[in-house]
Amino acid sequence: MKRREFCRNTLAGGVIASFPFLAAGARANTGIEAVSLGGASIELEKAVVNELADEMSGRLILAGHPEYDTVRKVWNGMHDKRPALIARCANANDAGHAVNFARENNLLVAVRGGGHSWPGKSVCDGGIMIDLAEMVDVKVDTGAKSAHVQGGALLGHLDAATLPQGLVTTTGVVSHTGVGGFTLGGGFGRLNRKHGLAVDNLVSADVVTADGRLRSVSPEQEPDLFWAIRGGGGNFGVTTRFEFQLYPFNRKVLSGMIVWPVEQARDVLEFYGDWYQTLSDDMYVGPAMLTMPDGVSVIAMEVVFAGDPAMGEKELEPLRRVGTPVQDAVIAQDYTVMQTKEDGTFAHGIRSYAKNGMVREMSQGLVDAMIESFVPDPRMAMFTHTAGGAAKRVGELDTAFPHRNAETMVLIGGGWMDPAQDEECMSIGRNWFKQLEPFTGGYYDNIDFDRDETRGNNYGPAHERLSRIKGQYDPGNLFRLNRNIEPAA
Repeated sequence: MKRREFCRNTLAGGVIASFPFLAAGARANTGIEAVSLGGASIELEKAVVNELADEMSGRLILAGHPEYDTVRKVWNGMHDKRPALIARCANANDAGHAVNFARENNLLVAVRGGGHSWPGKSVCDGGIMIDLAEMVDVKVDTGAKSAHVQGGALLGHLDAATLPQGLVTTTGVVSHTGVGGFTLGGGFGRLNRKHGLAVDNLVSADVVTADGRLRSVSPEQEPDLFWAIRGGGGNFGVTTRFEFQLYPFNRKVLSGMIVWPVEQARDVLEFYGDWYQTLSDDMYVGPAMLTMPDGVSVIAMEVVFAGDPAMGEKELEPLRRVGTPVQDAVIAQDYTVMQTKEDGTFAHGIRSYAKNGMVREMSQGLVDAMIESFVPDPRMAMFTHTAGGAAKRVGELDTAFPHRNAETMVLIGGGWMDPAQDEECMSIGRNWFKQLEPFTGGYYDNIDFDRDETRGNNYGPAHERLSRIKGQYDPGNLFRLNRNIEPAA
């Protein structure tokens, strides 16, 4: 070997030795400091870490690995956490190995699908991050009108696979959101009035439970667990596959935004409060109040009509006569235009905060509160997610999702980039929402930052059954980094 090449290789070996892994296979060469389920400091022995690395088809990534700082990042830039281990799963078996490792070593667990958890629950300090980000395959069965989706897929992956086949299901409003967390928490989207929530369209799933077993669940197989994952969040295991019902769909839909000056907010909101109750299931339309980057405040209506655009034009016409819009961009266009419209607003790395509540009716009191509470700050805004329609016609206890009587959801959310603005923006958001909260009942788990829910009140009459199922499948509360449901004894 030439001297220069020998020196280069020797230097590389010295650098590698300074980290607790070997580049070929990411194997630990020392014990690893970690955090237990209860928050205590523990040390993971080198041998058990290397055993997990050997078992996995995917990669085990440790601190010091060239990809570690990239892989540990999640969508919300406010969360900069450092897991002791990242199990980058290639398949469901890898997830099972990671779950067994965590249980046997009493190790804190975070599960990452798309990494869009607003409060950052998909990553943790000192525990194991079970990362499904490379499991993104979507298979469409056009005959059965169903889609089989791996647990790390994003909503954009699902739309991209189904729409070219003339099929669709309810997905959310930011395309780089993960299918997993979105679905397990309920799944609001622009088609939920037409086809129900994501949980209403879940046909079956594969779940790795706390005992490391991969279970196929459906109305016929382990129906209690299937019921619980439809709204109970990530409390019951790692969901590695989802099967969704699909529906025929013409992707050219009437959609876009109508925008008025904020001074016309009362006219728009009072009209909307009566008008929305007459809408067909095809019509998804809801108000937002925000301030543009140039400082101009507006009230806007997002529109998606999931039927014949000509029928949508007729149904939308009364709204268009309200006030004097400064912009009317509602046209017949590809569905993905609206499905990706907010991707930049909520881009990866943004620092973001949100609070929300479910609303049974657009009352005059709520309209007044929306107007009086408005804060003209470009970093924060008031949004709504329209419900009702098909989502409301599902029985209260048919799934674990508890808010079937809601007509809409109101939320205060926003984004900024400077960490020095965190406390200011969060304070604005909390104070703003506090004025709307009296008109809400319960909240949507998927869009909330800092609720301290300890008694399961948000699940209403579903909580007792959820707690019992949690006790059956996760008695040790291994999956606790979520809106946690404590297991029944």
